[in-house]
Amino acid sequence: MRPSPQFCSLHFNELASPNALIFVVYYVMRKLLITLCFLNYAFVQAARITGKITDEKGQVLAYASILVKGTTHGTTANKEGTYFLQLDPGTYTIVAQYVGYNRQEKTITLGADDVHLDFQLSLQQLSLKEVVVRPGGEDPAYEIIRNAIKKRPVYLNQPKNFQCEVYIKGQLQLRDYPKKFMGGKVDFEDGDTSKRKMLFLSETVARYSVARPSKGKIEVLSTKVSGNRDAFGLSAPQIISFYENNIEIGGLNPRGFISPIANGALSFYRYRYEGSFVEDGHEINRIQVIPKRKYEPLFSGYINITEGDWRIHSVQLQLTKTSQMELIDTLKIEQLYVPYNKDVWVIKTQVIYPAVKLFGFDAFGSFVNVYSKFNIDPDFGKKFFNNTLMKIYEGSNKKPADYWDSVRPVPLQAEELSDYHKKDSLEIVRKDPHYLDSLDRKRNAFNPFGMALTGQGFSRQKKREYFTAEPLARTLAYNTVEGYNGTLRISYLKKLDTVSSSRHSIAFEPTLRYGVSNHHFNATGAFTYTTGQRYFSSFSISGGKWIYQFNNAGPISPFSNTLESLLYERNYAKFYEAWFARVGISKEIGNGLRVFGSLRYEDRLPLENTTSHSWIERKNIDFSPNYPVELMSENFQRHQAVIGNVGVTWRPGSKYIEMPDRIINIGSRYPTLTLSYTQGIHNVLGSDVDYSKWRFDISDDLDLKLGGNFKYRLAAGGFIKRDSVPVIDYTHFNGNRVLLSTPYLSGFQLLPYYKYSNTERFYAEGHIEHHFNGLLTNKIPGFRKLNWYLVAGSNAFYAGSDRRYVEAFVGLENIFKIARIDWVQGYEQDGSKLAGLRLGVKILGSR
Repeated sequence: MRPSPQFCSLHFNELASPNALIFVVYYVMRKLLITLCFLNYAFVQAARITGKITDEKGQVLAYASILVKGTTHGTTANKEGTYFLQLDPGTYTIVAQYVGYNRQEKTITLGADDVHLDFQLSLQQLSLKEVVVRPGGEDPAYEIIRNAIKKRPVYLNQPKNFQCEVYIKGQLQLRDYPKKFMGGKVDFEDGDTSKRKMLFLSETVARYSVARPSKGKIEVLSTKVSGNRDAFGLSAPQIISFYENNIEIGGLNPRGFISPIANGALSFYRYRYEGSFVEDGHEINRIQVIPKRKYEPLFSGYINITEGDWRIHSVQLQLTKTSQMELIDTLKIEQLYVPYNKDVWVIKTQVIYPAVKLFGFDAFGSFVNVYSKFNIDPDFGKKFFNNTLMKIYEGSNKKPADYWDSVRPVPLQAEELSDYHKKDSLEIVRKDPHYLDSLDRKRNAFNPFGMALTGQGFSRQKKREYFTAEPLARTLAYNTVEGYNGTLRISYLKKLDTVSSSRHSIAFEPTLRYGVSNHHFNATGAFTYTTGQRYFSSFSISGGKWIYQFNNAGPISPFSNTLESLLYERNYAKFYEAWFARVGISKEIGNGLRVFGSLRYEDRLPLENTTSHSWIERKNIDFSPNYPVELMSENFQRHQAVIGNVGVTWRPGSKYIEMPDRIINIGSRYPTLTLSYTQGIHNVLGSDVDYSKWRFDISDDLDLKLGGNFKYRLAAGGFIKRDSVPVIDYTHFNGNRVLLSTPYLSGFQLLPYYKYSNTERFYAEGHIEHHFNGLLTNKIPGFRKLNWYLVAGSNAFYAGSDRRYVEAFVGLENIFKIARIDWVQGYEQDGSKLAGLRLGVKILGSR
């Protein structure tokens, strides 16, 4: 290896030393010494092999594999077919391979000079001379696949433990894009108006460690993103293992995809024997993989299986929309395995090619992983594997260009070199204060469409300040207390350091609200301070005067209440007004544990209806009073309340991504547990409340692979003390009486809003739903093309013999990617039955 380029770096804090002259002399001498070292290294240590890999017609073979025979050391060509490989002096046999082509070997002797070595590969000539057709005319491919399925469990965990280095290069390019999107001009702020452009480019070198069956760790050694020197690139060296029965690929299908050699693969695939070829003494069978049915999570393409030991040699497989793939149109996967020794093979390259057309954007890309430096007998320390799945080292995104030239196994293409040069230069320009001012003026231009439907953002880049205004569609509403009302909410964020991803920031959110009918003006302000280099912590303080629903969870949205009131004269939402002050704190302490607490003061004022206006006058229907008539015969009296709340949330086995400036919790295979305690504090600041209550929740989302996803949330709680409990502080269940659904795992779709509110010492509730994710619906011809999924579940609670309720629902989701519709049937404790449709639309926040 060449000397580390880090040895050549100049640390600018050294220039501030009082011994500056001595430092300059030292630095010049050191540079001279390093130069001599490099010259010496070039003469006695290494030479570079470069070349190009094409087929017989001169067409490049993108990402072909180059290997030193008898080792796992090698490289990969780029998309233009060019490669380079650096080796010490000596004699080597260099092997060029590409799936579907005959591999080629060339022996060379290296000295001090660089060598140019091209390869021209021919299509594999498959042999059929030893094919034996089984009785009944069964294709011989089936017997090969049966043998591969039998050996699958052996190779699934082979090698049992290993450590390797992975080079990852990902790029995503645009072929076309619309001039406007959601009312705004599409501008990539790079001064380039051409349709063909590099959208994303990154490189990463990572150390990948695995101890089967379930332990893994990624250490990011170096990483870069074109145009953003502070960012971290893609770091996903995981191997897509076709030895798994079910293969998950980036959430492209919630059920995963069925491997061509899965235990039940013969029920899903047809196979065709294409022939065999011999490579380095191994006979390899080429099998075409054909899905039996469309709209199943299945691959198509080719898989090559070695004869006798029945292991995967290479794959060329793809997924399409008919594979029930979400978001993207096609995904091609190419893999090549090589022998590590006579018993163990390891992966050499993995290349993924995505392509997508969406909302006028036409994009394609390639993500190549090159695996090297395998060690199948690593010495992992006792604490090597822990809750950190990925560790990104400090300075990994600050490596100089000469470092990347020394470690990059895949040569950059001309378009990649151009993208690095253009975007890195643009990044320097973007740091100029004048450029930031002009960029702010451009980004802060008023957008009527955005202001109306999506909100408007403003920024001051130099000061790292960001402003956001809520869309008008979410701020205008109507109710019988305020009449027509409007809310103006502005969010301000100030980042307190120069790290773009840092959590260290302050935020301020002033909110104004005015009711036309009651002439009330309300205003609040909330201040939040967040920090945490390792674990997230936040402190917040807020206060003012505001309008709340009796159930502070707000089970009916302003949008739904507006429609119900104006069209049907149903004022389901019940409001009160309060002067309030609140402080809150939340802190992560590691291992999936988070503690939280708050203290709130409210001076609660009753409100009455001030208008009976509606768009449609309905006979025999009048607006109800502005209080829960199920619980009260008249409105409450003004009172004060001081309420404290503390709790803890724990998700055992939580895994983390550890970055230089923060740690990110990425979940766990165990459920989330939450325990909270609430105390109404009597005679403090005039508080009239006097109660205590508890609540325990457990929730999870279980991935059942082909069976879909099962979600649940179970809870229990109750009042320990209830000497003075205003209706506002009762235990409320989140009901729903409108067409738009309430969140499924925390609400009841048909339940009256306050009918079952209580102060019982014990209650229990449960919410379950199963998302079939295409199971069953993909069997219906015609309908399966819609990619609508079946969903079913139930909600129930028990709060005493006279307070119990259950409802069941069945529906379809993923309708146009944003909607869900359910038929719900409910049963009350007195035998009454409820029934109705519920519609969930993501953009309306109804789910």
